[in-house]
Amino acid sequence: MSSFLRPAAEQDPLISGRYRPVTSHFAIAPPVSVVIPAMNEAENLPYVFKTLPEWIHEVVLVDGNSTDNTVQVARDLWPDVKVVEQLGKGKGDALITGFAACTGEIIVMVDADGSADGNEIVSYVSALVGGADFAKGSRFANGGGTDDMTPIRKLGNRVLTSIVNHKFGARYTDLCYGYNAFWKRCLDELALDCAGFEVETLMNIRVAKAGLRVQEIPSHEFVRIHGTSNLRAVRDGLRVLHVILREHGAKRLRSRPPRLAIAPSASRGEVS
Repeated sequence: MSSFLRPAAEQDPLISGRYRPVTSHFAIAPPVSVVIPAMNEAENLPYVFKTLPEWIHEVVLVDGNSTDNTVQVARDLWPDVKVVEQLGKGKGDALITGFAACTGEIIVMVDADGSADGNEIVSYVSALVGGADFAKGSRFANGGGTDDMTPIRKLGNRVLTSIVNHKFGARYTDLCYGYNAFWKRCLDELALDCAGFEVETLMNIRVAKAGLRVQEIPSHEFVRIHGTSNLRAVRDGLRVLHVILREHGAKRLRSRPPRLAIAPSASRGEVS
């Protein structure tokens, strides 16, 4: 049986300290960090934190220069929360900042608007300890759903997903979704370098290009509880398309055989 996964009932006092109980059926050894980028989300954080499982190793809140009491609310709700100040701007920049602060072996991305159910984290972690490198949330996989997407956004997501699948050999059912989890060791493969909402697309593309093992996790997206989103469908859709074209161009450039050398075959992303 894997050292990462064992029935909780089989643990004995001598080794129980090495494992973290997740359900009544199994426990895990790797510590889990949850990264929450937030800017003026004080009203939503109570809904976010109440669904986070107690067994996670740490919560990393990346504060995007909030003008409300986001940080204090987070500390009241989760006294051990690690608060990191975001020096740049944008969701991508916030996530990169949060990832760098994580000490866990598994990293889970959760939005601060109350749209994600923290109870689903167990499914993501199970996929990773079961062999996946990247657990990708999907609102359109069987069992998933969304209460928040307009018909225009659904159409745009479907078109962009098809383009990525075609260009990079992936088999994704969702592209622009921020609820994902992965082993921290994968950060070197991802080499994230974008600041905006297109960060999820960049992650998915680089996961496919690196040939990492992906498992999609059906996820239900709820409507933002308070406030308004900074996402703009047309503006951010164009930024996503720009990332796709840039990454595909980079792929073609790297695939050109150098002089007196044989070019390596391109990796293919896989969804299991």
